[in-house]
Amino acid sequence: MEKTLDFKPKFFSALKHYDRKTFTADLMAGVIVGIVALPLAIAFGIASGVSPEKGIITAIVAGLMISLFGGSKVQIGGPTGAFIIIVYGIIQQYGMQGLTVATLMAGVFLILLGVLRLGTIIKYIPYPIVVGFTSGIAVTIFSTQVKDLLGMTMSSVPSDFVEKWIAYINNVGHIDWWSALIGIASVVLIAVWPQLARLFHLSPLKALPGSLVAIIVMTVAALLLKQYAGVTTIETIGDRFSINSTLPDAVVPALSWEVIKSLVGPAVTIAVLGAIESLLSATVADGVIGDHHNSNTELIGQGIANIASPLFGGIPATGAIARTMTNINNGGRTPVAGIIHALVLLVIFLFLMPLAQYIPMACLAGVLVVVSYGMSGWRSFLAMARRNPKSDVTVLLLTFFLTIIFDLTVAIEFGLVCACLLFMRRMAETTEVHAILNEIDLNEDADMQRGNLEHLVIPEGVEVYEINGPYFFGAGTRFEDIMARYGSRPRVRIIRMRKVPFIDSTGMHNLENMCRMSQKEGVTVVLSGVNHKVEAVLQRNGFPELLGQQNICNHIDLALARAREIVGG
Repeated sequence: MEKTLDFKPKFFSALKHYDRKTFTADLMAGVIVGIVALPLAIAFGIASGVSPEKGIITAIVAGLMISLFGGSKVQIGGPTGAFIIIVYGIIQQYGMQGLTVATLMAGVFLILLGVLRLGTIIKYIPYPIVVGFTSGIAVTIFSTQVKDLLGMTMSSVPSDFVEKWIAYINNVGHIDWWSALIGIASVVLIAVWPQLARLFHLSPLKALPGSLVAIIVMTVAALLLKQYAGVTTIETIGDRFSINSTLPDAVVPALSWEVIKSLVGPAVTIAVLGAIESLLSATVADGVIGDHHNSNTELIGQGIANIASPLFGGIPATGAIARTMTNINNGGRTPVAGIIHALVLLVIFLFLMPLAQYIPMACLAGVLVVVSYGMSGWRSFLAMARRNPKSDVTVLLLTFFLTIIFDLTVAIEFGLVCACLLFMRRMAETTEVHAILNEIDLNEDADMQRGNLEHLVIPEGVEVYEINGPYFFGAGTRFEDIMARYGSRPRVRIIRMRKVPFIDSTGMHNLENMCRMSQKEGVTVVLSGVNHKVEAVLQRNGFPELLGQQNICNHIDLALARAREIVGG
């Protein structure tokens, strides 16, 4: 079973040598990460179009499952900014029931990716695509928060990116300046909190995240403004949502084939995005702690989390880079820290959740503005746009604009297609085909040492072509172009294949067509240096009958001798 299923959760292996010192470090890290995750979970939940408690439930349930069953020692899971746009779009189109089904399906897809051992392949998605849609998500998140950040009184906000900004411009006169002050002050406080803590020697408070400090300060400020200045225009969570601090029962949604078919696209988007983000997070964590995560186990753990989360009313979850790095920086080294983080959130949810109703919406918008800035990776974006090849820049910009103008589903689909096309192009470029006109330089052939003999002369009426690299898509076309360039019609055409490690069905088809065309032109094809693996494929495809066994040689000497025999005859 171990050969077919790569599922080895790090939690169980970490317990083998667990001690009190490690637990103390995990406990401290877990408590801090739980506090860090609180404002983000609330903000991500509201921005995704669900009530605030659903964000925390997601962080509790999914965070627990990812730590228990994941393939990374330090991964912290929960709702992330990357899912905001896709979750909001699914809710708008399919409702909360549709989101639940899509998330369950995504969980199944993630488990399948892990079971089929595709974890390593996911990591090969080109970097320009990852940067493009990550930056696009950041811009989109920022654009969704402008209304709450500035306290605009608008009846509705258009979902289309361009229409949204047109609506903002048309409603500039409807800004609530008290809300705008709260929102902008939140952004500034989060940005300067580390410097303030250091400047005023607030060592005990330095570990507190700026987002939590901003929420506490701005909530108190809003309450004071309401109590003593009569300011009632600052909208709070309680004005928009009713807070529920009881854990919901697990509920399996009604499923039908029609519903499942309609939600395949969104579910695939959630699965692919979750896989990419979680594996990127785990890879970054590996570089910091000097460990190696198990990609397939991580995907299975993510799948289990995304099946469990919606059953309790949660939303999609994945590995969160910021929270994972917070865990590492505070001493977390095993999945126990992630479990403690989930338990801390559970205690807060059960006993302190009613206080969330006093948090200003403008403050949460400020938290998400800072999150979107961190996600944007604008330095990487600009550096890539300036320094990379035009093909990579084109993919980067297309993915970016598809994300913000259309939606993440379109961008992910485009990105996957681009990943395949770029891979095909890069692989095709690895195969070289060149013609050898007059003589073969033995000094360049490491496999041919002939004492004082330095060259092999190519007989009159013989052409030699060498293929260096896999013979598959693209190689056949390049081979035909090379032959057409020289334009002659020799008596014998030798194809050196000593550096061809394998040949696929497309390459086989092209090679067979070339051989048949050569035969129609009266040209004999001789294959040279065919390795055992390639020769076995040629045998199965009938090449001995097509060319004659004597024309498939394992060395250039034999191929040239056969060519002289044909030309001489």
